[in-house]
Amino acid sequence: MPVPDEKNSELKAAREALEASERRYRELVDLAPIGIFRSTRGGRFVSVNPALASLLGYDSPDEMLQLDMRGDVYFDGAERDRRMSEVESTGRSGFEVRWKRRDGSLVWVLLDSRVIRGASGAIELFEGFVHDIQTRKDAEESLRESEQRHRTLFESMLHGYAYCEMLYEDGKPRDFVYLDVNKAFEELTGLKDVVGKRVTEVIPGIRESSPELFQAYGRVALTGIPERFEIHVESLGIWFSISAYSPQKGRFVALFDNVTERKRAEEALRQSEERFRRSFSSSPVAMTLSEAKTGLMIDVNERLAGMLGYAREELIGRSSLELGLWVDPAERARAVADVEASIPIREREIRLRTKTGEVRYVLDSIEPLRFGLERVLLSAFQDVTERRLLEEQLRQSQKMEAIGQLAGGIAHDFNNVLTAILGYGSLLATRLAGDASGREEVEEILQAAGRAAALTRQLLAFSRRQVLEPVVLGLNELIRNLEKMLGRVIGEHLSLDTRLDPSLGNVLADAGQIEQVIMNLVVNARDAMPQGGRLTIETANADLDEAYAQRHVPVRPGRYVMVAVSDTGVGIDAETQARIFEPFFTTKEKGKGTGLGLSTVYGIVKQSGGYIWVYSEPSKGTTFKVYLPRVDEPLPRRSSRTWPAVTAGGHETILVVEDESAIRSLTRQILEKYGYRVLDAPNGSEAEKLVAGHPEKIDVLLTDLVMPEMPGTELAARLVAKRPGVRVVFMSGYTSDAVVRGGLIESGQAFLQKPFTPTSLARKIRDVLA
Repeated sequence: MPVPDEKNSELKAAREALEASERRYRELVDLAPIGIFRSTRGGRFVSVNPALASLLGYDSPDEMLQLDMRGDVYFDGAERDRRMSEVESTGRSGFEVRWKRRDGSLVWVLLDSRVIRGASGAIELFEGFVHDIQTRKDAEESLRESEQRHRTLFESMLHGYAYCEMLYEDGKPRDFVYLDVNKAFEELTGLKDVVGKRVTEVIPGIRESSPELFQAYGRVALTGIPERFEIHVESLGIWFSISAYSPQKGRFVALFDNVTERKRAEEALRQSEERFRRSFSSSPVAMTLSEAKTGLMIDVNERLAGMLGYAREELIGRSSLELGLWVDPAERARAVADVEASIPIREREIRLRTKTGEVRYVLDSIEPLRFGLERVLLSAFQDVTERRLLEEQLRQSQKMEAIGQLAGGIAHDFNNVLTAILGYGSLLATRLAGDASGREEVEEILQAAGRAAALTRQLLAFSRRQVLEPVVLGLNELIRNLEKMLGRVIGEHLSLDTRLDPSLGNVLADAGQIEQVIMNLVVNARDAMPQGGRLTIETANADLDEAYAQRHVPVRPGRYVMVAVSDTGVGIDAETQARIFEPFFTTKEKGKGTGLGLSTVYGIVKQSGGYIWVYSEPSKGTTFKVYLPRVDEPLPRRSSRTWPAVTAGGHETILVVEDESAIRSLTRQILEKYGYRVLDAPNGSEAEKLVAGHPEKIDVLLTDLVMPEMPGTELAARLVAKRPGVRVVFMSGYTSDAVVRGGLIESGQAFLQKPFTPTSLARKIRDVLA
């Protein structure tokens, strides 16, 4: 008998061997490329290897423990119960099933499942081996779809299709059997129910009347070399164009068309050459026939000659290079190289020069042809010069829109700076009221700041962010009221001529802004005529149709009133016209202009819903045409306008919220100067803390609209909810029109535009409190 120590050693060794065996099993399970799991009889996972967790989209096996296979894994719970019952009854079973991934998507798996019984023979666990067969299933589905597409294509082919087996006798092709045909076969041949039958049975006498058909099919089936040929089957009275190939020895596939009509037409086609030439000559498409090698034009039609400004006789017998038709000869060299390389040329854009030197953009399509043994090129040209101009108009419109966005942003930020300059300057001017020398310097500062503010207003006008007060206007009356002033503006060396349509319709626009448009255009015309000339202002009703809108992007068709300002000055070249409405762009000498006059005109017209176009050539004068939407409303009655008086100040409490410290400090000083009690904060969250610690009444919230963390509108909503009686004034570097259109505030809410003066700030606060 072993001694106790020996027995313990044996038990220890057996235990260690068992543990080592379990570790190896665990390692094998964890490293296995297929999914492995064990579950309870009820379907709860008790162990899952990494491969299965990864397959089902879980980050780790632990996430799957205690999942219920019926609801969490099986796509169909009833199927799970059926399959588990099958495993219980057989002890082991393999089946394909869809399982759910963690994200709800489905994956096909092959599940090899078996039962694990305890010592009593009762089922304790299920063990499963899971193989990912999604790729195979996808392939099977793709194959099924491919076969279906092939069958659909086969049945929908316009070509006749026949799959046949060749029958030989003494090594010679004697007959063939139809194995499969498509619907087009029956339609093209008129033969029905041919599958399984011999051709000699279907078409009696064909072997004798068309032996070459058997010979061709026999060669293809025997050698495997494809052949293409045309043949007349006399027994059917049909000409066929046939392409035959062999998928396997002794069999062939024939793809064919009934070309009887084409054969009949060939003779007629040869006889129609003269008719073709007449069609070529009278075609609405510009075309030319030229020699492929030399480029000499064999013939051109009238359309091409007219497009280039030549007579046909001036073009025929000469090459395009000789005539200098190509703006860039390299374009022709590329076209010739592509033709020689058999690269199709379809609607390639090129530039051609007319007889007068004008450049035309055209789309060129070239087709190589054979006239007998001679290779020629048929070229068709589509003039797209007008379309190019429209595309350029669209690009220009988009560029102006982008520049407007930039200009508006710059003006907004600059207004913040000007607010501080004007505000502190005004306060300083008040303190230096008794110091004449010091006050003069401050007033110079204020005047310079005022000029800067005027520049920002012009930028806002260009970007369509200024405040408009549209009313129904009669432009004829507006122009008559301006005539005397315009006469003084242009000087005695120019003559002013007005041609006003008495039946002119009305427009809805801001009178002051439209006056500015006319003044700026007149000044621009005056500067274009330093040696004298004639300036004309004209009005007319204009109905712009769809055709006009297509040529002038982005005009919308409709009823308009036109105002044209024309001069007989130096004119404007095309390059300058492309940039003429850009801010700060000017052709004047340094110091003679800001470059904002025409950009302001552009912004006002666009914001008024209209369009402006310039027509000019160097040395031929310039015309600016402004189109504003016509309205049917009558002119309003004249009314006088009163302005509110400025209130000195008050004793109420005002909360100022502004992220710019200089403006915040300035605003506080101004309001305290007018007697108000002032609280201030740099942002919305600080303002909320301040309000929470201030139990006394707050009468007015004066807040910037755009601030980091919390916009002014959100702060106002929160404060009004807590303090229902508080009044709100918003301020911004943008104008009220811009912020209302942008959806930042609602129309009618109190708004103070930067830059503001102490007086305008005090008036706004008093108006709100009143």
